Amino acid sequence: MKRVLDIFAAAVLLVLTAPVQAVVALLVALKLGRPVLFRQPRPGRGGEVFTLLKFRSMSAVNETRGLVTDADRLTPFGRALRATSLDELPTLWNVLRGEMSLVGPRPLLVEYLDRYTPAQARRHEVRPGITGLAQVRGRNNLSWEAKFAYDVMYVDRRSFAVDLVILLLTVSSVVRREGIEHAGSATMHEFQGGSRVD
Repeated sequence: MKRVLDIFAAAVLLVLTAPVQAVVALLVALKLGRPVLFRQPRPGRGGEVFTLLKFRSMSAVNETRGLVTDADRLTPFGRALRATSLDELPTLWNVLRGEMSLVGPRPLLVEYLDRYTPAQARRHEVRPGITGLAQVRGRNNLSWEAKFAYDVMYVDRRSFAVDLVILLLTVSSVVRREGIEHAGSATMHEFQGGSRVD
């Protein structure tokens, strides 16, 4: 049932947001250049790797212009895309293709796979989501350990009712622009391993 609802919702949202996506794509091309889409391998259910799609929100690395770190490369336009979550719209294609769900643990970097504790690795027992329990409980304001604890909590307690509540809370979180950036940095710092304390 969850997969059927994901397909239906993703298809409807892709149609409804098509004009918005066209405008965002044009703005990304004008302000950040090409390619318009950010593509990156991410682990999905069972650790199977797929290509995540998002709109680009950062300038390309350019050492001569001092564009090296995420903070350097994240432009005001990119911050606005992230704050409104418009950069996530192409991810609906990942949902439609069955690589992701609307709700689930966020897909992280492939290199993190061998850094999880056995308990943290349980986040890969379900499809990753565009939004999840960790996103509505603090998003990037949480430590890695807290995020993973919420991810595993979702795995254990997932249901249609839980997904519905998370989706409603996500809308509220986006409107209030909560937890977009980690304290003191433009993006979340790299996860070093299960024993790290943030």
